[in-house]
Amino acid sequence: MTQAKRCAYLTMANPGEFVMDYDLSYAPMRARGWQVEAVAWQDPDIDWNDFDAVYICTPWDYPDHIEQFMKVLQCVERSNAHLVNPLSLIEWTLAKTYLRDLEQRGAAIVPSLWFDDIDVDAIPAWFTAIGSDTLVIKPVVGVNATDAYVLRNPIADTFVTHLATTFAGRPFFVQPFVHNIQAEGEYSLFFFSGHYSHAILKTPTSGDFRVQEEHGAEIRIIEAPAALIDTAQRVLSLVDPEPVYVRADFVRGTDAQFWLMELELIEPSMYLRTDDGAAERFAAAFDAHIRGLEKT
Repeated sequence: MTQAKRCAYLTMANPGEFVMDYDLSYAPMRARGWQVEAVAWQDPDIDWNDFDAVYICTPWDYPDHIEQFMKVLQCVERSNAHLVNPLSLIEWTLAKTYLRDLEQRGAAIVPSLWFDDIDVDAIPAWFTAIGSDTLVIKPVVGVNATDAYVLRNPIADTFVTHLATTFAGRPFFVQPFVHNIQAEGEYSLFFFSGHYSHAILKTPTSGDFRVQEEHGAEIRIIEAPAALIDTAQRVLSLVDPEPVYVRADFVRGTDAQFWLMELELIEPSMYLRTDDGAAERFAAAFDAHIRGLEKT
């Protein structure tokens, strides 16, 4: 009998109220000869050489411990285990400046201004440069909309002080507030090894702009428009190496053009529960990827 291959799913020691469904992939992974184990990424007793592969699953507390997180992934990279997605993609998308890279390669992103530090005296110029009285400010490294704010012109002095404290010495970017996020929602498309799998539409609660379900957003299962799938595939063609899994987030901007909001290659929720075949497609892509690496 062939010995089962072992895969560590990196998770959190304390998931709190996060919604997770990665366990739906256990059965199709087992069917392909994998023994799956959920492992807290901060567990110091793990020997990564005991695994054939490590999947960056739901370590959603890593932004508070980025240096430690990257050291763990580097340890995995030096071990016998294959890291999925590859470390090069993780390092590239750790900071949202990857969006700027994709724009330079031809992708349409939400128009953005990029800063390494905050100058409060320059804040009024942001509104002029972007041409909107409502902006969104986000840290370059962040997750789950933490420290993301909607700014309306003029900004109250007390909130300017808050921004100065929050973003002092911290890279960030500024974008126009895209009203279609509230009117229509944000599209999330999921691809496994370059193949479209499924999609959802995330709509924030009234008066909010955050599209995470932890913030009360409505999640709806949809079939993505063909034009959006084509747009996402063009964006993914700009990414090298090809990711095994990716969530691509889009919003409808001006002239009905789809703008890339985020390309999540590190630890996106896959929303496997929203499509009957999603877990199977994920497992098939994962298994084929590792088998391909073992042949080289």
